[in-house]
Amino acid sequence: MPSFDEVLKQAGDFGKFQKKAFFLLCQTGITFSFLFVGIVFLGRAPEQYWCRIPCVSELKKQCEWTLEEEYNITIQASSLVNFSQCEGHDIKCNDTRHNCTYPLAHLTNNNFTGESFTTCQDGWLFKKPHSTIASEYDLVCDNKWIIDITQSILNIGFLVGGFVLGYAADRFGRITIYLFSCFGAGLCGLIVAFAPNIVVFSIFRFLQGIFGKGTWMTSFVLVTELVGSNHRRVVGIVIQMFFTLGVVILPGIAYLIPTWQGIQLVTTLPNFLFLLYYWLVPESPRWLITRKKAKKALQIMQSVAKENGRNLPVHFSEITVSDEDVRNPSLFDLVRTPQMRKFTLILMYAWFTSAVVYQGLVLRLGLIKGNLYLEFFISAVIELPSAFLILATIDRLGRRSLFASGTLVAGVACLITAFLPEVICRLKLRRFELLRLFEIFLLVTQLAQHFCLTWLLSESGFPIDFSSQKVARGEHTTPGCCNRHKYESVAKCLNFGHVIMGNAAMVVSMKNDHTSLFSVLLQL
Repeated sequence: MPSFDEVLKQAGDFGKFQKKAFFLLCQTGITFSFLFVGIVFLGRAPEQYWCRIPCVSELKKQCEWTLEEEYNITIQASSLVNFSQCEGHDIKCNDTRHNCTYPLAHLTNNNFTGESFTTCQDGWLFKKPHSTIASEYDLVCDNKWIIDITQSILNIGFLVGGFVLGYAADRFGRITIYLFSCFGAGLCGLIVAFAPNIVVFSIFRFLQGIFGKGTWMTSFVLVTELVGSNHRRVVGIVIQMFFTLGVVILPGIAYLIPTWQGIQLVTTLPNFLFLLYYWLVPESPRWLITRKKAKKALQIMQSVAKENGRNLPVHFSEITVSDEDVRNPSLFDLVRTPQMRKFTLILMYAWFTSAVVYQGLVLRLGLIKGNLYLEFFISAVIELPSAFLILATIDRLGRRSLFASGTLVAGVACLITAFLPEVICRLKLRRFELLRLFEIFLLVTQLAQHFCLTWLLSESGFPIDFSSQKVARGEHTTPGCCNRHKYESVAKCLNFGHVIMGNAAMVVSMKNDHTSLFSVLLQL
């Protein structure tokens, strides 16, 4: 009796049906990228803000000033000493000594000699029209670290989602958990947009991370399981390009929408559209066979053959579970043999450094002054060539060589940027131009390595929850390392670690570079 791969080949392993399902599921990569890097725009620190002075706020109401006028008057009063965005003077206005035309004309330096600056106790006012969670929840000055914590909370959600929904997808089905995750991500995203305070925002951001990870994991697995084995390499890389496409689109959305709530809604609502896939994308036949549901799997394959313009031979209806030699791996298989343990530990460390360096580079854009929208767009666009580079070279160079070389180059580039400020000062070069050159170099090489990692883990037959768990363990530490450059020494150590990772990758031995790593290593 025929094996499942023989049935799939007869029905068409990459026909009209697979192309349709592939395109639909790839859209998940776009929405997941919005969630992954959206904090750059949601939490962008406002440039112009100042301590709210109760006296001036009262004058604003009486004199019907605009926000611009209140800003100018506040700056005028504070500039009599030393203006600070994080501290304010307790200016006491006497109604008999001011008017709406010259409200603070009576103030001189002598008025401040007996008083000192204090922390802002009445909040801040923000001038820039584009609102963020920083302006919504007063996350500036001593509170700005909370923005980084919210991103760490999101990444912890990715970690939990990798464990919980990864297991659930193996137990209850790929498409079932995919649809459940899409609904959960959409619902939690809506609540985030209308969160009354930062606590509610963080809680549902965490839940959105759990469900968001579920959508990305299951869509990736569905795509690779619906096509033939000879096409998995290509679809596994191309689906990552849709993630990059989302990163390219995001700055345009943020530029056109002036509020963070609007950005959150636009990037969240598409998750509800994915619920229509219930009628468009079937369950994975491979998964059905592993769950002893060969009859239903065969029905799906007959539909696939019909849409692809093929006909299944009559004897293919006799396919049974016993005819399909499918191993259902567990986490214990990852440490079953010495070679497997070595391979697993190296890739665990690889996922950690990959996630930290890649997400750290993206988050760093939010800390660099300049045109954030343009810089973010350029940094995203230059990621695309790396995917084409992998497609063109992976068959010739092999996965291990490409992974190791790309990682080494990315690590060296990271080390170079650690000394960029000193070089710029000595050579008196324009910071933006040189930084942009190396940033492009970094992101291209890093993404190439990131793609290879995803391929090595996902296509090689590991359990669905393995790769996501290791990614999240690195991701949730990234915002702390990028927190206003306070931990620059930590980042430099991770850059050195990135170079070490490239060397470690070379010791991963494969019997055949074009065979499933998991199936090869299980035979050791």
